[in-house]
Amino acid sequence: MRELQSPGATQAAGAELGRALIAVPDRRPWLVGLEGELGAGKTTLIAGLLHALGHDGAVRSPTYTFIEPYRLADRAIHHCDLYRITSADEIDDLGLRELVTDDALLLVEWPSRAAGRLGVFDLVIRLDYARDAEARRMSAIPGTPRGASVVEALAR
Repeated sequence: MRELQSPGATQAAGAELGRALIAVPDRRPWLVGLEGELGAGKTTLIAGLLHALGHDGAVRSPTYTFIEPYRLADRAIHHCDLYRITSADEIDDLGLRELVTDDALLLVEWPSRAAGRLGVFDLVIRLDYARDAEARRMSAIPGTPRGASVVEALAR
């Protein structure tokens, strides 16, 4: 568990995560889940990740669009938000499984709402409120050996 003192620290943690994911030479698709209450900083973390991989613009929350696509670091990156999903069947309607291509990185907010429809997540990042309004606690939980290698890299 790691404490992040500010939104800037959350973005920096996202940048570290992005660099750790891209450093893994395995080109299979990545499934990364982000859990936490509303406003806990999931999109802020993803903004840091995307900026570290070369995105220059604003990072919008896909709460209403469900999916925001990017092409960075020679990968198809999809920032998905499942908060408004009411049934796991909607995963099929959105075509999320079709996004899991060879070079894909799926960053999925509220992954538990997928109810296993996307497969095993390599890594789940959990953000929780800490002591004050700005601070967060970040936990990284591996779901696969590749995810465990990223957790080890983040611990260094």
